Amino acid sequence: MGKNPKIAVLGGGSWATAIVKMLTQNEDYVGWWVRREEVAAHIRQHHHNPHYLSDVALETDKIYVDHDLMSVASQAEILVLAVPSAFLAEAIEPLRELLPQKWVISAVKGIEPGSHQIIGEYLHDNIGLDYSRFGAIVGPCHAEEIALERLSYLTVASENEKLSSAVADKLRGSYVKVRCTADIYGTEYAAVLKNIYAIAAGLAQGLGYGDNFQAVLVSNALREMKRVINAVHPIKRQIIQTEYSGDLFVTMYSPFSRNRRLGLLLGKGYSLSAARAEMSMIAEGYYAAKLIREVKREKEVKMPIALAVYKVLYENASPKKTLRALAEKLK
Repeated sequence: MGKNPKIAVLGGGSWATAIVKMLTQNEDYVGWWVRREEVAAHIRQHHHNPHYLSDVALETDKIYVDHDLMSVASQAEILVLAVPSAFLAEAIEPLRELLPQKWVISAVKGIEPGSHQIIGEYLHDNIGLDYSRFGAIVGPCHAEEIALERLSYLTVASENEKLSSAVADKLRGSYVKVRCTADIYGTEYAAVLKNIYAIAAGLAQGLGYGDNFQAVLVSNALREMKRVINAVHPIKRQIIQTEYSGDLFVTMYSPFSRNRRLGLLLGKGYSLSAARAEMSMIAEGYYAAKLIREVKREKEVKMPIALAVYKVLYENASPKKTLRALAEKLK
């Protein structure tokens, strides 16, 4: 990795747009791959993403935006993956030979649904990317607040301290604080779990549960997160730290949370298909619930909240009856 590595963002959604915005504050030139040429052309001409965070004015003189994936990826030394997890495998397949030579940062915040793996594991096992060349960007942070330039906090996780430090410097700004950690497993699993718990928070809101219940739900979710992460990767860590608990809190409470909105719609009586059709963005917690169900089977971890969400999403369980039963298990 060079002293000033070039960097490119792969993905055209709200989080990808927010990352591009942050990077252009520190980089002379940023690569950006979007799926469709008409979107790339619109960004070049009108200086904003037509579909996501469209109010954000982008410094397009600092951005090389193109729908040609290989053209964007081959020029960069660091690639930031910011495509929805459901499309990750398909999106990066053309880069199978190229990726192991790059420094790769995941901003996916989900799992690869085909393998039920967190992103670092998927890239290592299926692409051959060495863990020393991998990192992840986690919250607590919503793209919408980056767009509004509200004070936000990020964490870059990597076993490679030089890589995490370099990426942190590229993201850091007047309204963005960034810290680093070596705990890839813990932060990636926390990012997966918080989406599941946000669905639970949305279910509770949709069913009319109040703040008292939500407070108990959040505190139980934090303890459940600790049990799951420690079962998967038992090292000394403080779950109360921002990269774990902060990401959990903002996702469970924020109106910007798409996972919370999915739960809200289900709690209000929408069918799963209708709720997903209502949303313009993918709720990663839908796929995450299946992974965590597998973790429960393998590790026998006590996880009543995640299991309740799984039942609603995959077993067509009644949200009302499921939340009522869950309430009896919370402490």
